[in-house]
Amino acid sequence: MSKPIFITGIGTGIGKTLVSAIVTEALQAHYWKPVQAGFADGTDTGWIKANTSESTVVHPEVYKLAMPASPHIASREEGVEIDIDRIVSNKPQSKCPLVVEGAGGLLVPLNDSQFVADLVIALDAAVILVSRNYLGSINHSLLTAEACRVRGIPVIGWIFNDHFGSYENEIAGWTKLPVLASIPFTDHCDRDFVRDQANKIRSSLTHYI
Repeated sequence: MSKPIFITGIGTGIGKTLVSAIVTEALQAHYWKPVQAGFADGTDTGWIKANTSESTVVHPEVYKLAMPASPHIASREEGVEIDIDRIVSNKPQSKCPLVVEGAGGLLVPLNDSQFVADLVIALDAAVILVSRNYLGSINHSLLTAEACRVRGIPVIGWIFNDHFGSYENEIAGWTKLPVLASIPFTDHCDRDFVRDQANKIRSSLTHYI
């Protein structure tokens, strides 16, 4: 697949970085998070480096902002403006698949007029949607899929996290998008877990990508 694979979610804190690691490992892809907001506890890029194979190529951020806030707020605080054209011009070039991790959800603002969804379109990427099973996730999942549909963003499918409920098949049916994988809850999100899950979902991923 020549398009970048953009990992986005139905909100914040639903497991995008873990899923990004698993997908990167499964496809032996390169990883890139162009916008990082908040790094007092480390960056997502750093976590990917620590929890995927040592041979994984991890590309640096274009914008690395200190404040753990919406990127448009964090960048404003530092006196910079996130420029989507600059991100696109810095897109890594490789024959390997490229996994791009977004910031928050599709309608997180990057600046005063553009959102993560605009970055997906500018990168000509296809999306994997990450949903975590929690009360309210059906609504958030359907809204995210609808946002992709009205913008013409191609969606590869869903990856679900956690086992609070069993909404996966309903969400897949209502959105007419396939379930690529369901990642179980763990207290040990480490390299071994990432490798194990990557091995389990590799055939499903390669079938749809």
